Amino acid sequence: MRTRSPRVHPSADGPVRDGIPEHGRVPRYYAVKVDLLDVISELGQGAVLPTERELSERFEVSRATVRQAVGELVLEGRLSRRQGSGTYVAGPKLVQPLALVSYTEGLRRQGIEPGRNLISLERREAGPSLASELEIDPDDDVIHIERVLLADDERVGLESTYLTAERFPTLMDVFDPTQSLYACLRERLGVVFDGAEERVETVLATPREALLIGTNPALPMLLMHRTSWGTDGIPFERVRSLFRGDRLSFETRLGRVE
Repeated sequence: MRTRSPRVHPSADGPVRDGIPEHGRVPRYYAVKVDLLDVISELGQGAVLPTERELSERFEVSRATVRQAVGELVLEGRLSRRQGSGTYVAGPKLVQPLALVSYTEGLRRQGIEPGRNLISLERREAGPSLASELEIDPDDDVIHIERVLLADDERVGLESTYLTAERFPTLMDVFDPTQSLYACLRERLGVVFDGAEERVETVLATPREALLIGTNPALPMLLMHRTSWGTDGIPFERVRSLFRGDRLSFETRLGRVE
């Protein structure tokens, strides 16, 4: 098979510049990946991508090279695979602000309808690790809420929230698991959030998590840990949120440090 020379048009803001090694030789799959970005732009959101065979003939490269380029674009969320159907141009990533706002508020600001599927709503003992974070005794009860997070009916994450049961004795009676927890805490229970600590890292989902979210276990995930407290400075909530790395990104606004 005749192979073509990689198409390289370096520019300050283009995707190729970041992919060019110092020696100037661009991997063939990366050149195909850049060409595919043009194809994606032309096709538009929701369009089906040509087959591997069609793309390999178009770019004069092997199907393995096309497969590698497409695979990276899937991991980045530019393309999405549907079993038995093909590969499609994905929509833009959802943006979740790193701020004291709920998942519901973050999506509705983007014109997206949030949703949740309840997995678990229960009281359980905190245990040593969680008790340390919430400044309670290990045998104290916490309320555990686990829900699959939806965006326009698409599964995008899994959220596990722990709240100190002593502080919220009526929560399980007044909380609707299909709605915003933060709205319930504010409007029904008068909770005022005064601050939180948040950490984000990249992980792979466990088999159980991948099944609940409906994603490939090999797909990189964004894991967010949050501990929140009220005006008294005492923590009352610990959240572990797992999001699909191909469908969601985080953003925050930084200010000048005085």
